[in-house]
Amino acid sequence: MSSELDADDDAIVADGVGFEPTVTERQLKDAERIAEALIFASAQPVSEAFIAERVPKSIDVAALLWKLKGVYAERGVNLIQVGGNWAFRTAGDLSFVIRMDEKEPKKLSRAALEVLAIIAYHQPVTRAEIEEIRGVQTSRGTLDVLMEAGWVRFRGRRRTPGRPVTMGTTVEFLDHFGLEELRDLPGLDELKGAGLLSGRIPSNFGIPLPSMNDELTDDEDPITQLDLEELGLLAPSGDEPES
Repeated sequence: MSSELDADDDAIVADGVGFEPTVTERQLKDAERIAEALIFASAQPVSEAFIAERVPKSIDVAALLWKLKGVYAERGVNLIQVGGNWAFRTAGDLSFVIRMDEKEPKKLSRAALEVLAIIAYHQPVTRAEIEEIRGVQTSRGTLDVLMEAGWVRFRGRRRTPGRPVTMGTTVEFLDHFGLEELRDLPGLDELKGAGLLSGRIPSNFGIPLPSMNDELTDDEDPITQLDLEELGLLAPSGDEPES
């Protein structure tokens, strides 16, 4: 009897979607457990490449994770994608239970929320473009708050006179707001339904589709160390530290 069980346990998985026929049932189960452990233990979303390095090469990691996502779909903890990586997060409909005992988080000012929304929907965007959309100047303090929260980052420099810095959102932004990717940002109808837009908005008002490409655009140059020094994010490389 035990030999029959062992044979069943090592049976070749030939009909699993996305899995090579050389993967045994035992290897697949072990790979699932390894993936669960790696994602659960990590403070940050985990990449498929990171998991692939720790499971048999014959395992289709992408298919394995999508299978696990289905397994966790109805549980109190869900397996979700965050910016292309994977993480366990509390199910959205249970978030109120978790937050009952938490301290009230510091709320962003209206200006900070406006700037964050503009960056999210219009990225890559420069400070001048943000101010043009808002119709008012944007203080450095507002941008600093969003940077310190880890939700906004410098992307590059626009290839226009003055080479203004372009800004975009981060993986931490997606994670905090429960978004798997930028296309999950609410559209115009959803924002109206949530009461976040006035019923008197202009008839030609629209919300752009967020850029799904995190790579630099054709009119952007990468940020260099010299740029970071100029922006005050790094001490000049030639300066000696003060004693």
